[in-house]
Amino acid sequence: MTARIYAEFTSAEVVEAVRGATLVWPVGSTEQHGPHLPLSVDAVLAESFAYGLADRLDAIVLPTVTVGARSLPQSGGGLAFPGTLYAAGPELIRYLAEVLRSLARLPFARLVVLNGHFENEALLLEALDEACRDGGLADREVLAFSWWSLVDEQWARAQDEHFPGWHAEHAGHTETSLMLHLRPDLVRPARPEHKNPPPAGVYVHPIDVAAASTDGVLSRTSGASAEAGAALFEHVVRRATERIATGFDLIRRAHS
Repeated sequence: MTARIYAEFTSAEVVEAVRGATLVWPVGSTEQHGPHLPLSVDAVLAESFAYGLADRLDAIVLPTVTVGARSLPQSGGGLAFPGTLYAAGPELIRYLAEVLRSLARLPFARLVVLNGHFENEALLLEALDEACRDGGLADREVLAFSWWSLVDEQWARAQDEHFPGWHAEHAGHTETSLMLHLRPDLVRPARPEHKNPPPAGVYVHPIDVAAASTDGVLSRTSGASAEAGAALFEHVVRRATERIATGFDLIRRAHS
């Protein structure tokens, strides 16, 4: 199976192309990721996982959302470092919900939303809830998740003994490894170390940027490798494919 690209259909083709199909929507951000990773990390990862999943599902990949929620100091390094683009919460919810309403006019069967930016999660789920309550997705099946939500934590700790938890795994071992696997051409040689990741769910103002991160990196990058990234990528795609296979039963529904 190979992924098909929504934006490459013509207007005359798209209705029949998506009829009864699975759509995969990658949602990312443009956010600082330290001195060694590009601003596009969250969008690159969301899109790459979306294509990996779509390849196995014979699905159609929607255009990637590349601007997301505001970066927070304790999970994304915050806005103290240049380059991050963001939309405020209400505007982002409205934008995502409007995209979902426009999609609802097409006869697809199910939608998989794949998030790659930590701060997007609650706003994305709110937008989905709003669109579903409007009735436009009433007869569709929707599954939304952040890619890291499908990583078995014991497996993650086996890969990195210093795994700090997903809130602080920003520009660290995991994202560096994935980028070395997927887009090594975008990875710079620096390997910043931050040995005191911030605790989860704690907000501090004003924050000491130098104490909270190392050049925008919230954990360690040591040991990152393309091999570790390839293993993690396969782990997530396999678990996502299994989750969708067990979570939906479109065949029985179609013949009932």
